[in-house]
Amino acid sequence: MSESREAIVPRPFSMHWGDGEIVEEARIEGEYTAPAIQLMQFQTGDAAGSVALRFCHFSHAGRFQRSPMILAEAEVERLREAVLANPLVRELLLRIASGVPAESR
Repeated sequence: MSESREAIVPRPFSMHWGDGEIVEEARIEGEYTAPAIQLMQFQTGDAAGSVALRFCHFSHAGRFQRSPMILAEAEVERLREAVLANPLVRELLLRIASGVPAESR
């Protein structure tokens, strides 16, 4: 499996609660899909001014898939490397994994 094509960022997205841009994306090419973690920055709507992480995946042809991301254990290291190249995604994931509330840091 080769690494996934470089994702073009920023790129727009639209949700019911706001629109914005995907400003970072950690994506790899897996055996069956291309798992990705996206940093979504909301610019309009109820969510304007906030950021969110989206765990998703793409087909090998690059099409967004509307089902949950599944990450094989064999793909973890490669996705870790992709996360390290995306500092804002990395920071939010560290906040999830550290067990320490942001206000305590």
